[in-house]
Amino acid sequence: MRSWILAVLCSITLWPGQSLPAEQEDPETSHTRQWDFDSIAPGTLPGSFVIGTLFDGRPAGEWKILITDRAKSPSQVLAQLQPKGTDQAHKLLLMEGTDSGNIDVEVSYLAVAGKADFGGGLVWHATDDRNYYLLRASSVEQKVRLYRVVKGVQQIVKQLDRPLPANGWHKLRIVQRGCEIKGLYDDAVLFRVCDQTFSNGRIGLWTKSDAVTYFDDLLLRRLD
Repeated sequence: MRSWILAVLCSITLWPGQSLPAEQEDPETSHTRQWDFDSIAPGTLPGSFVIGTLFDGRPAGEWKILITDRAKSPSQVLAQLQPKGTDQAHKLLLMEGTDSGNIDVEVSYLAVAGKADFGGGLVWHATDDRNYYLLRASSVEQKVRLYRVVKGVQQIVKQLDRPLPANGWHKLRIVQRGCEIKGLYDDAVLFRVCDQTFSNGRIGLWTKSDAVTYFDDLLLRRLD
């Protein structure tokens, strides 16, 4: 029995910055990481989760693990809880140790509150909190947008008008190989574009202005 346990432990290979059981690795491949946030102490963040900064130097949002009966996979979510902010308040959380080139990344989000904005975003290929790609959905604007953010300035790469329900959980997903970026919303393909601004970097989560948003079931696959 002792030798069997040792063999199982030795078979687990963690990426830099990874800690189990807060996040899990697919036993089939070391190219997959997933976070359901259910094993992290409520009210905290793992050390590998880094909150960005606003232009005035304040933390970019109030991010923490939250117990809620509204979780997609019970019983915890990763929440952005700061309920106020200007239109330029882009609240960003990055995950260390997730640098990737070709990727397939997805997250489910629940828009909880907000008047100026109501929704959430998925970040990838972030070199820092001022340079990254962003897939954003807003029920206020009824739009899904793909941005490149360069030195903190948003540049629209693709924009789609689409009915976005104001309630329930929804999924944002990006698949990128080389310059080709495929964007999906609730598993429906919205667009395919080519952009070469960023070729590598971390993944993260994003909200804007006064939007309070829950995130759950974050999944990252590295593609060959």
